Amino acid sequence: MVGTILLLTAVAGIFLRLQLLPGDLHIIRLDDRLDRILSRDAKLEKIADGFKLAEGPVWAKRDGSLLFSDMPANAVYKWRAGDALRIFLQPSGYTGPEPFHGQNPGSNGLAFDSAGRLVLCEHGNRRITRLEHDGSRTVLVERFQGMRLNSPNDLVFNSRGDLYFTDPPFGLPGGFENSDRELAFSGVYRLSADGQLALLTKELKGPNGLAFSPSEKMLYVSDTYASEPGWVAFDVNEDGTLANGRPFLATPEWARTHEGARDGLKVDRLGNIFAAGPGGVHIFAPDGSAIGGIKIRYASNLAWGDDGSVLYITSSTTLYRIRTLTVGNAY
Repeated sequence: MVGTILLLTAVAGIFLRLQLLPGDLHIIRLDDRLDRILSRDAKLEKIADGFKLAEGPVWAKRDGSLLFSDMPANAVYKWRAGDALRIFLQPSGYTGPEPFHGQNPGSNGLAFDSAGRLVLCEHGNRRITRLEHDGSRTVLVERFQGMRLNSPNDLVFNSRGDLYFTDPPFGLPGGFENSDRELAFSGVYRLSADGQLALLTKELKGPNGLAFSPSEKMLYVSDTYASEPGWVAFDVNEDGTLANGRPFLATPEWARTHEGARDGLKVDRLGNIFAAGPGGVHIFAPDGSAIGGIKIRYASNLAWGDDGSVLYITSSTTLYRIRTLTVGNAY
């Protein structure tokens, strides 16, 4: 049943591995400013693996757990220290009667609204929904000017309750070549707290992850298909619209030989930017200069958890965490 929470004591094919990995193999230090973010003895911890394609992690403060999507499995998993890994929601992103012919029917980005309700980017259903406390789902947005969205990818709320999200066709069977695609562009949108949908930009080919600066005067967006530098910054106007889009971050040299797309983004309270992508997590100072990173083959997305200082990382088949010396923005 849609919205049913499945309490499983074990999940076939998924393995819990509370394994500390040597910090000197995984921490890249390019600037002394990284010492204020990651201690010299910081260790990357592998929590679980065996997923098909993990994405969209979000911390649930209500019960101290991490939720994250597995897109091919059409599921949201729940992890909490000391408990067995569980399927929290299945199906998570596709509920149609016919088999889904693409690779990633499930949910992608996840977020909580101010009332503690889970909001999901549903790839297969091509919409954004809200999971109510009674387990039912409310459709927040599925069309723009009468045309179906592509496949909402990632999302973030601002302090006023407005929802910003990206909508590339990555979740559609065939992607950009999908014959059922109704919008000829990949948009970045704002769904205001009163339910008004606005297209903010359609200039990015593959908008992906997004995050606000601490002041909310700047919005960072990953552009999967941009040439270097590939992360874009926008000024946020008083009315919530975007202006002055410009390249802002460039993939550090140490990560350029790795395969993968620029993906999820998070920011800490000091304005440092944590960008998931090829080679792992790239850490940038507020001025855009690369100061270090967490080296793994590929990172898809990030979430601040625990007391706000622990960074959780999804990496395709694996879930990691690392304790930092900073605190996540808007945690």
